[in-house]
Amino acid sequence: MGLFTMKLPDVGEGIAEAELSAWHVAIGDIVKEDDLLAEVMTDKASVEIPSAVSGKVVWLGCEAGEKVAIGADMIRIEIEGAGNTSAAEAAAPAPKTEQPVADPPPAPAIDLHVSEGKGLYEIKVPDVGEGIAEAELTGWMISLGAQLQEDDVIAEVMTEKASVEISTNVSGKVLYLGGGVGDTLAIGGTLIVVEVEGAGNITKEELAKKLAKSAPAAAPVAEKEPAPVAKPATTKPPAPVSGQRRAEGERPLTTPSVRKRARELGVDLRRVLGSGPAGRITHEDLTHFHETGGQFAGGVAKRPMRTGETEEKVIGLRRKIAERMALSKARIPHITIVEEVDVNDLEDLRAQLNKAKAETKGKLTVLPFVIRAIADAVADQPNMNAHFEDDDSIFRKFDAVHIGIATQTPGGLIVPVVRHAEAMNLWESASELGRLAVAAREGSAKREELSGSTITITSLGPLGALATTPIINYPEVAIVGINKMEVRPHWDGAAFVPRKKMNISCSFDHRVIDGWDAAVFVQKLKMLLETPALLLLED
Repeated sequence: MGLFTMKLPDVGEGIAEAELSAWHVAIGDIVKEDDLLAEVMTDKASVEIPSAVSGKVVWLGCEAGEKVAIGADMIRIEIEGAGNTSAAEAAAPAPKTEQPVADPPPAPAIDLHVSEGKGLYEIKVPDVGEGIAEAELTGWMISLGAQLQEDDVIAEVMTEKASVEISTNVSGKVLYLGGGVGDTLAIGGTLIVVEVEGAGNITKEELAKKLAKSAPAAAPVAEKEPAPVAKPATTKPPAPVSGQRRAEGERPLTTPSVRKRARELGVDLRRVLGSGPAGRITHEDLTHFHETGGQFAGGVAKRPMRTGETEEKVIGLRRKIAERMALSKARIPHITIVEEVDVNDLEDLRAQLNKAKAETKGKLTVLPFVIRAIADAVADQPNMNAHFEDDDSIFRKFDAVHIGIATQTPGGLIVPVVRHAEAMNLWESASELGRLAVAAREGSAKREELSGSTITITSLGPLGALATTPIINYPEVAIVGINKMEVRPHWDGAAFVPRKKMNISCSFDHRVIDGWDAAVFVQKLKMLLETPALLLLED
């Protein structure tokens, strides 16, 4: 008896690897030549792998879902005869590349002078949410040398899209700051070190070792040079200009030397306002007019040129938004479908409901109708209410409909979540929308209210355009954009009549949502919004 190793064959020109989509055999199975062993996927072509020999399966080289390189060992079969693999070769482990081990970094020099009878107290970055491993430092409320009292707020950090204030649990003097604004800090890492009465909770040596492990280049903030502060843009102050203007056709009042210089510069003095007595044009007036791009003889008046510039570091919520947008656009191949929706009947129904129930139940906007339509539409197409976790190749579909509402706040765009929209009626959705919008704009929204959405709505309200191309809220697979509502001409078969219409722009993750399914979903939304009475039906 011998061992026969089958390698993954060449399954296409230029193909370097393939994904094993399924095994058709298991260890211990008896196979015959040309029996189907496995199925692999390359791009979008599925390839079946038959057996080259007859025998007993004794080893499988990978599992379904794994990537296999072309030419890699795939399966071993015990056969009659010598085979092509010795027992020693089969038992040998795959060679491993040894990685050089770097020398441990030297402990940073911590020169913290502690007064007699006092000690060092380390305050760590606290656990600010389940599953959160790091947080961005968005602001210090203290500085080196500051005297703290227990419960003083010392810093503000950002996790995902929630801002968290950190307080001190001791009183004392600040000796060390663990990072600069914009730095990312690990949960449990050193935030600040305080000189306190008594022994404290950490020695100088222990602190030095800890900082050496977490940040080899770490050093007390006291020894760092202050970060350069961007200087405000400066512009040359304009020459004083009198409010007196010359009458049309009046000869400019100035000296011969100014007139000569104006001719050399090509400046029409009739366009220059003078700051001297009686509106006399001085050399300074002429210089200012020329340097700021004023009127040249025979030309057209120019606006003053601006040359200043400012730099602003992107931190906090704005940096989180930037990271999420870049992640979504880099990973997700978007497909966007724009459809026109006749909302005349919806607006009529909304007006009637507001007239009848606004005092007792509150006023309805368009968004609760859109939320209800999405909840009904995904019931027929659950693939839209899902996450694609592409790192693990998992497509996770949800029964609950948690709809994110992209909301503009003073700090930037955040997405509060209307949870279990499938269980809400129009007024319940409207009430929850109002509550979340206020919390988001005031910065009081909780972390669980800003995460966990399964599909998102984005709307610019009355500022909306005819169409947009919304960016999907990764790892979701669909987003619905609501555009501006306006009266448009509609042909009813006999004449043009005015109707209220708006476009909806829906983007989908084309890796897991096909164009046909996306179009069916959009048409379902269109039908529900154009027949709004269906949205009031209860189970």
